[in-house]
Amino acid sequence: MGTTTETARSLLERWLDSRLGSEPSAWLAEQRLQLDEDRQFYLAFALTPRKVGKEDLSLSPGELAEAGACCAGWDPSAWTLDQAARIALLLASSEAMFPRRLEKLCAIGDIGEQISLYQSLPLYPKPDLLTDRAAEGLRSNIVPVFEAVAHHNPFPCHYFDDAAWNQMVLKALFIGSQLHPIQGLDDRTNEALATTLIDYAHERWAAKRSVNPELWRCVGPHLKSSWVDDLRRAWDTREPMSREAAALAAHSANVPEAAALLNADPVLAERVRSGELDWAFIHRNLTS
Repeated sequence: MGTTTETARSLLERWLDSRLGSEPSAWLAEQRLQLDEDRQFYLAFALTPRKVGKEDLSLSPGELAEAGACCAGWDPSAWTLDQAARIALLLASSEAMFPRRLEKLCAIGDIGEQISLYQSLPLYPKPDLLTDRAAEGLRSNIVPVFEAVAHHNPFPCHYFDDAAWNQMVLKALFIGSQLHPIQGLDDRTNEALATTLIDYAHERWAAKRSVNPELWRCVGPHLKSSWVDDLRRAWDTREPMSREAAALAAHSANVPEAAALLNADPVLAERVRSGELDWAFIHRNLTS
């Protein structure tokens, strides 16, 4: 197992040991001694929520910093006790057993198990070989499973090529999932994605449907003069946060027509330039 995997396992076990009572701690310790037996491992994985509970892990700022030091971008702030215990057991599997166990669990696991498995992708040994498995999670029609890969997870940003990344962002919009929780969204924006999203906006408008304002976050840095009318349409609509999102996109664009559009509303322009209005603001207002 790699250093990240071993460190993550150690952290999870320490966090659990400091939070679990004597009975669940003893049960978990007993399971760690029987990991070489497949039947016992799968049984323990299934029983974990009943044995350790589903309360929030509730990590301290220092513990979250440890997570980030172990794996850049790892964010277990919303993890629960059973999720941490399940992944600790999986990470303790031998290197020979791990791939087979991960594949079987992903294939037969219930929704809760799949969420635990997919949100932990960057912690696994040889994560660069798991892009197909991550893509399988993104193909799920179950939004929480999709978001276990896409949200608060550094795996896509670190390991997806542009085609897989772009498909993930497009699907997030298609299923009504938010973009802000996607790690690396601004770093991985690209012209092909921007073009795809402009086409997607045209399809939505043609069907008389609204366009998620977050779409413009990925379009702005690659805005073409021929797309300014599309941005102006978002600017002029009365949909919540659409004008604000168009202003942010115009600010990030490199075409003079976008600057002129932004300057048409000096108050809004100042909010953007001062940092008062940003994409986090858009996200909070869309989800409140």
